[in-house]
Amino acid sequence: MSYLESIGFFGAFLTGIVIGLFGGGGSILAVPIFVYLFKLNPVIATSYSMFVVGSSAAIGTLINIKKKLIEYKTAVVFTLPALVSVFLTRRFLIPNIPDTLLSFESFDITKEMGLMLFFSSIIILSSILMIRNSLGVATKTTTKKNYGLLIFIGLGVGVLTGLLGAGGGFIIVPALVMFARLTIKQAVATSLIIITFNSLIGFSSDVFLLKIEWNFLTLFTALSVAGIFIGTYISSFVRESTLKINFARFMIVMAAVIIFKELTS
Repeated sequence: MSYLESIGFFGAFLTGIVIGLFGGGGSILAVPIFVYLFKLNPVIATSYSMFVVGSSAAIGTLINIKKKLIEYKTAVVFTLPALVSVFLTRRFLIPNIPDTLLSFESFDITKEMGLMLFFSSIIILSSILMIRNSLGVATKTTTKKNYGLLIFIGLGVGVLTGLLGAGGGFIIVPALVMFARLTIKQAVATSLIIITFNSLIGFSSDVFLLKIEWNFLTLFTALSVAGIFIGTYISSFVRESTLKINFARFMIVMAAVIIFKELTS
């Protein structure tokens, strides 16, 4: 096992901790780990990420059921449109994206680079929305839930999951806070059940299209599952305001790392 691979497997454990703490964000670590430490193609990396994040989120969901933090109606409204769009994206859109998106005189934006840069831009946008909402800037104060908007966002999250291998927690959590009027801890718990179905359905569409290294993927996932128990335990002792701001800061840092790696590679 190489030095980079050792770091990568430790990153698997951190991925689980992040999911347990924030109800999402695991893909923000998992995808770069697969791409930059294990040297996997981004398309395969996104597929593996969906399996890891979905499996870890399933464990987190079982933990949160006992805590009675999950808003099931909100989860169903968000999940159903997401499942449709993630399956269609993974099965039909991804295979038809051209290998070279843009070509300049001495610089090409490839399919792989485009996916990673798009991934980082979505992370930054979501973190900005989270910070603005934390400061009371993003939306007006109201207790009314906007289920229509949640359906629309669910469709978008499904597309993003299919494209980027992201469970979508970095979008789902802010959306549940802002439009479903959940507390951050309710949003984290509810997002995990959404991510579970969203990610595993997306991965299932790849099983017969990609060669899956099951031994490697199982080990990585087991380490992530171990981490989620730690993250969930820690979250019980952290204030909601602190949790929300730190989640946003974490996302910005990871987006900056991805952009730097892509533009300097």
